[in-house]
Amino acid sequence: MQTDAAGFALAVAQFAPDDDAEANLAEIERLAELAVARGARLVVFPEYSSWFTASPSEAWLDAAQPVDGPFTAALAALADRLDVHLVAGMIERLDGQRRVANTVVAVAPGAGVVARYRKLHLYDAFGQRESEWVAPGEVTPPELFEAGGLRFGLQTCYDARFPEVSRRIVDAGADAICMPAEWVRGPLKEAHWRTLTTARALENTIYVAAADHAPPVGAGNSMVVDPMGVEVATIGEQTDVAIAWLSRQRIESVRRLNPALRLRRFTVAERPHPAVD
Repeated sequence: MQTDAAGFALAVAQFAPDDDAEANLAEIERLAELAVARGARLVVFPEYSSWFTASPSEAWLDAAQPVDGPFTAALAALADRLDVHLVAGMIERLDGQRRVANTVVAVAPGAGVVARYRKLHLYDAFGQRESEWVAPGEVTPPELFEAGGLRFGLQTCYDARFPEVSRRIVDAGADAICMPAEWVRGPLKEAHWRTLTTARALENTIYVAAADHAPPVGAGNSMVVDPMGVEVATIGEQTDVAIAWLSRQRIESVRRLNPALRLRRFTVAERPHPAVD
């Protein structure tokens, strides 16, 4: 077992999921094996890792699965075989609805699904309309899981533009946030991605592990940012994994130097979900 001095090895895995579910699982397996070979004990995969097309359609309803379906069963089996925690995005079936949920699951070796998260803020921006096919998640207490003596929370992609999401997760006790994404490419979008991911780590003095789709649809640039806002691991445009070592000592030393969480004077309150024109 790794000591805190050595750090806890986390990997972000970047690839471009498509509408071949079996091929996506094969790539997840390959990248997880590569990450573990490089020392990782937790691997974060992108949003919509189970199945994806660039334009949502009726096919998304057919591709959706329950959280206890084949995709998470395959993840759990892989976690057991490699003795590693896995985080990945999936399209979740919602009973009785004509929309799906954009869901992230965390699986642990020997335990199966240990945390889940439904995307709260849907990508009805930059000319996109995710809400036509995806239902927003309900605001519920954040689900955390523990690995390597650290507590991890979950959020997704466009949620990075809403700092309250990360703050609620940190208030629940998270030391790090796993953030699967499908950050669509576009003018200045890579700059937004880097700025927002870094801000969420820096303002909360936590680690953020952000795993994006590889181009051509995604922006790539998957990364791990530390509590001081340092980009400690990055992938460019290619399919690959990058490793970072997370340390509670680093979190504590940064919070002594920058006690922003302790000094703040505001909390986060829920507001009604706004209608989007």
